[in-house]
Amino acid sequence: MSTVQRSDRESISEMTTERLSVYLRCLESLDETTISSRELADRFHLNAAQIRKDLAHFGEFGIRGVGYNVGRLKEHLIRTLGIDRSRHALIVGAGNLGMALADYKGFNSEGFRVVALIDTDPKKIGQASKGDITIEAPAQLGEIVRRLHVEIGIIAVGPAEAQAVCDTLVEAGICAILNFAPVQMRLRDGVKIKSVDLRINLESLSFFLKNAEDALCDTG
Repeated sequence: MSTVQRSDRESISEMTTERLSVYLRCLESLDETTISSRELADRFHLNAAQIRKDLAHFGEFGIRGVGYNVGRLKEHLIRTLGIDRSRHALIVGAGNLGMALADYKGFNSEGFRVVALIDTDPKKIGQASKGDITIEAPAQLGEIVRRLHVEIGIIAVGPAEAQAVCDTLVEAGICAILNFAPVQMRLRDGVKIKSVDLRINLESLSFFLKNAEDALCDTG
């Protein structure tokens, strides 16, 4: 297997790494021991040429005329995505969203684990989520990050508080942040921020519906 230099990895687009996650989900649902890029594409409505191109960034995995060994490819994708180890996450904001995220199985399996909840409401401090994660005061954030080796910060507060929370997480040493607040964060060198804005997705769907409605009116 060929090695991939650090500079090559840094040049790989975010869309490529997101597709690797999609490929991994698809592979996890297979019973076959081998599968070709064409079969994988046909089964999961993907693009065979794109699959081959994406995987080529990380080495040679397929055998011409045979395809990919499903088990070995899964293991390699898991290592490539860095989920072959436990990544501890901390959630700031113990409202409805924060509490739901704390108990969401997707955040507590296959390489990820929510280890702490932070909230400013004195009435919530000391309470626990259904998964038995105790809500802590903001003053404890830095100590929790160090003690529990937190690598990922999750922002589940309102837009007015989001930037301050982000800054606090960075100051505590966290350089990977998942933001659920509907606000554009200020970029920081060496810090990766991924924002999940459900409103943007809804507006995209609305745009699709509007175009369909306009097309219907034009032909009506």
